[in-house]
Amino acid sequence: MSRTYLKQAKLTAKSGASEVHDTVREILDDIEAGGDAKAIEYAAKFDQYDGPILLSEAEIAAACDLVPEKLKQDIQFAHDNVRRFAEQQRNTISDVEYEITPGFIAGQKLIPVDAVGCYVPGGRYSHIASAIMTVTTAKVAGCGHITACSPPRPNEGIAPAIIYAAKLCGADKIMAMGGVQGVAAMTFGLFGLPKANILVGPGNQFVAEAKRILFGRVGIDMIAGPTDSLILADKTADPFIVATDLVSQAEHGYNSPVWLITDDQSLAEKVMEMVPDLIADLPETNRDNAAAAWRDYAEVILCDDREEMAACSDEYAPEHLTVQADDLDWWLGRLSCYGSLFLGEETTVSYGDKASGTNHVLPTSRAASYTGGLSVHKYMKIVTWQRSTREGAKRIAEATARISRLEGMEGHARAADVRLAKYFPDETFDLTANG
Repeated sequence: MSRTYLKQAKLTAKSGASEVHDTVREILDDIEAGGDAKAIEYAAKFDQYDGPILLSEAEIAAACDLVPEKLKQDIQFAHDNVRRFAEQQRNTISDVEYEITPGFIAGQKLIPVDAVGCYVPGGRYSHIASAIMTVTTAKVAGCGHITACSPPRPNEGIAPAIIYAAKLCGADKIMAMGGVQGVAAMTFGLFGLPKANILVGPGNQFVAEAKRILFGRVGIDMIAGPTDSLILADKTADPFIVATDLVSQAEHGYNSPVWLITDDQSLAEKVMEMVPDLIADLPETNRDNAAAAWRDYAEVILCDDREEMAACSDEYAPEHLTVQADDLDWWLGRLSCYGSLFLGEETTVSYGDKASGTNHVLPTSRAASYTGGLSVHKYMKIVTWQRSTREGAKRIAEATARISRLEGMEGHARAADVRLAKYFPDETFDLTANG
C-alpha cells in the first residue's frame, strides 16, 4: 500500500502558535488576587466593554425581544434535537448495585457536578450553537448551577441570539465577559457566582490555554486546538459536494486543517480545481480564513484502496470525519478514531455543528485517538460505594491483610486485622504475607 500527497500541508495546526502561556498565567494570577475589580479592568481592556457583567432578567428579556421569530424557532428546533440526544445519552448509564460476594455489596452512583461554566465564543462569529451544545447538555445532566459566559461586542454587549439560546437552554446566569477574564471569573467564583467545578466550550488560543492551566483545579471538557475536518471519498462521491464541505470547514479559521483522502485521482483533481473558486465566492472574512487554511494546512491524499484510506484516517484522528463513499456500513464498522462521524452525502459536518443533535464540542489535534467529545457524561461524576455484612467481609479482609503485608503496607493490613479480631474473636486467621 502507498499514499501519494497530491497536496501537502506547509504547516500544522501547531505551527506558529503564539507563546501565550506566560500572558495567560499573569492574567489569571492578577484576577485571582484582584477579584471582581481586576476582571472588570481586563474586560475594559480586551472586550472594550463597560456594561453590566451579569445580565439581569430584564436585560435578558430585552435582548430576547430583539431576536427574530424565525431565528427563535430555529434555535428552539436545534435545542430540542440536542436535548433529546443528550437525554438518550444519559439513559445509557445508570446507578448500579451488585453483590460482589455473598453479603458484600458494591455500587455505582451518578452525581452531576454542581456548578458549570460554559464558554460561548462571540468574537468574529456569534456562536449560537455553542450555547445550545454546552448549556443543554449540562441541564440534562442535572447540574445545579450553569453560567453561560460570552464575550460582549465593544460597547454593545452579547449578541441577542446568544442570550436567547443560553436562556432557553437553561443557563442560570449569563455573563458578558470574554477571554481569560471570563474563564477566570467562572473558576474563581467572581461576581457572586459559585466556583465552577468544570469549564466547557470552545474558545481561542487564550481561552484554551487558560483551561489548560486551570485543569486540575477545575475539570475541563478537553484542551482544544484549531478545528479540523477530514473527508473520505471514493469514485461515487460528488466532487462539488466534497469541495463545498471542505471549504465550509476551512472558514473556521486560518489554521483550521481540512483533509481529503480518496482512492480516485480524478475525483481529487476535480475537487482541487473547484476549491479556489468556492473560496473566492465567500464573504471577505470567511474567504480570508478559508484561503489561508486551504493554502497552508490542507492536504489531499491518494490511497490504493479503502482499507488504506481508513488506516490513514485513523492516524489523523480527525475532529470531524465525513464518509462520502460506497458501503457506509463497512466504514462505520472499520473506522475507530474520530470526534464525530458523518456517513453519506445526506449529512454534513455543518448539520452537527448547528442543529442535528450530536454535540459539536469535539476533540481536535488528533485527540480523537483517545477521547470523545462533550456529552452529558462529562458533567457526571461516576462514584462508587460499598457496604457489607460482617460475614460477607471476612474473605475480603483476609485477602486485604495478606496483600497489604506483601506490599509492605502494614497500616492497611491492620485495618483488616482489627475487624477480623472484633467480628470473629473465636477464629484464627493466617494473615502473614506468606500465609
